[in-house]
Amino acid sequence: MEFIKIILTSLLSVVALFFIAKIMGHKQLAQLDFFDYITGITIGSIAAELAIDLETPWKALVAMLIYGAVSVTLNMITHKFPKTRKFINGTPTIVMNDGKIFRKNLKKAKLDLSEFMVLCREQGYFDMNDIKTAIFEQNGKLTVFPVSTSRPLTAYDINLKVKPEHISTELIMDGRIMGENLKRRGLDVSWLEKQIRALGYHGTKEVFLALCDESNKLTVFGFD
Repeated sequence: MEFIKIILTSLLSVVALFFIAKIMGHKQLAQLDFFDYITGITIGSIAAELAIDLETPWKALVAMLIYGAVSVTLNMITHKFPKTRKFINGTPTIVMNDGKIFRKNLKKAKLDLSEFMVLCREQGYFDMNDIKTAIFEQNGKLTVFPVSTSRPLTAYDINLKVKPEHISTELIMDGRIMGENLKRRGLDVSWLEKQIRALGYHGTKEVFLALCDESNKLTVFGFD
């Protein structure tokens, strides 16, 4: 009987975590700010307690819901009142600029010099002379702006005119024709079938993915 209770409370904690994560959004799963980090580890800890609490699992469940509600409320506040973001999420800190490393700002960001150099190397900068500005973001990552002589060459640098690129439109996904996308591009199924056959396929059912660019050129991937 106790084993069944453990299974049920564990499943309850998984379901609760799933719905709370859905409510809090993808931000909780991607780059975390300070409060998201605290909320994440706390909810995880409560979920673990919920999984083994056989007598009063509702207490842990209520606590999880409260933490989730507080996080959602604070996100709403920071969106409605941008000035509160500085207090809740913190602000970026410039730790290096024009060849100068700011020791006070490193201390403010809770970074020592060796940690800063590790972050620079992770960004691909092994020579500090290649860095013009380094900013320690509030999510704990380093953003580096290189000096002009070290940044990658662009078409603008050599006065090369290039055509603007656009996101391709999915016309077929997993063998299914995306009717709305076809209509949005001013195309129809007969046009699509004709293009698919011209590429050597017998029909759209043989196509796993078909992408259409701005010039209506198809890129097709067949099923394995």
